[in-house]
Amino acid sequence: MYVVTVVFEPHVGQLEAFLPLMLENARRSLEDEPGCHRFDVCLSADRRSVFLYEIYEDETAFAAHVETAHFKSFDDAIVDLVRQKTVKTYALLEADVRPS
Repeated sequence: MYVVTVVFEPHVGQLEAFLPLMLENARRSLEDEPGCHRFDVCLSADRRSVFLYEIYEDETAFAAHVETAHFKSFDDAIVDLVRQKTVKTYALLEADVRPS
């Protein structure tokens, strides 16, 4: 399994515009992409950053994700809403992706 984490830091005053776009991207990823097993969207307590935890079948499934129309639309829509985006990737050592 291929794990992707992303931290978004929206510009001040842009969180309310950013969150619906982010949640829709997550929903579409889970519904439309068979290689996407998990897509959690988390908001920091201070409401200054959004953390994503995504699990894909493999790196190829993630590469397919970033080529989808819904991802490209999301990515274009947030350009002016976000001041920083940090992406990291990992290999999942224990592949237990069953919903809790």
